[in-house]
Amino acid sequence: MDPSVSELQSRTARRVQHLRAEGAYHVLEQAQALEAAGRDILHLEVGEPDFLAADPVREAGIEALRTGRARYVPPGGLGALRQAIAETAGRQRGLTFTPSQVLVSPGAKPNMFFPTLALIEPGDEVIYPDPGFPTYPAMIGVAGGVGVAVPVREARGFSFDLEALERALTPRTRMIILNSPANPTGGVIPPADLEAIADAAERVDAWILSDEIYTRITFQGEVAPSIASLPGMADRTIIVDGFSKTYAMSGWRLGFGIMPEPLARRVELLLTHAFGSTAEFTQWAAVEALTGSQAWVRQMVEAYRKRRDRMVARLNAILVSPAASRRGRSMYFPTSRV
Repeated sequence: MDPSVSELQSRTARRVQHLRAEGAYHVLEQAQALEAAGRDILHLEVGEPDFLAADPVREAGIEALRTGRARYVPPGGLGALRQAIAETAGRQRGLTFTPSQVLVSPGAKPNMFFPTLALIEPGDEVIYPDPGFPTYPAMIGVAGGVGVAVPVREARGFSFDLEALERALTPRTRMIILNSPANPTGGVIPPADLEAIADAAERVDAWILSDEIYTRITFQGEVAPSIASLPGMADRTIIVDGFSKTYAMSGWRLGFGIMPEPLARRVELLLTHAFGSTAEFTQWAAVEALTGSQAWVRQMVEAYRKRRDRMVARLNAILVSPAASRRGRSMYFPTSRV
């Protein structure tokens, strides 16, 4: 190791020494360098739609810039956007949220990171899905917590291994992280499993951090089931969502969290001292995204479904072919799981 690197590492705080680059961004950087050199690249690294945001959403952002709505705003977000999020998220989940429970952030990650910092003490255990989003173990470690990986199983539709979850629970379990629909598997946790996880959280008095960024990228119903909708769970659940996936606004950097109001007040202070506020013009675009026509979202999801079905059919045509069978490679991908 370079002596200067070794010296720097010895001078940095222990809380950041476990951090590593996120693989998708690392590959993205290389892919963009190849594009700059004239190569034609098909991006399969970051979870980014290959669609643009709907025309009315883009126009709302442009109009906000034209009219000077690009100034400091309250750290928790524009009142109009917090209201729209509370109403939309509540309607989708059969719950009633207030704007004071909503915190807007530049991307969804701050609303994962800062509630974790607000709740996790050194030595507290946090259960997270494996495989899963790399930020989960990163933020647990920065908070001083102990990450406990629980596998998701293909045989269970990529839901949690509930027996492994039970074994992972201890008196020090402080939080359980869920991601449904999931990155990278696409699995959706079924209602019965959500009920079992909710029961486990209540028994050990743990918080649930429910990463629902893909909640509308589902082929069954408008949204995927949320654990917050179960009786009593809204009081111990932090919902994390955003505009990158549903509205193809990844580069706009706009996410939000919904949580019990006492926690939201503490997390808002972390937002205040970390970045002050989220860009105003992007928030006006988000108001249009939520309150305008949702036909574009449905069209995008339908395009994803058609791609999924085509890919599954082509994979199965290859993998169940006589030649593949002779090589001992016969496989089958159920459409519902891919």
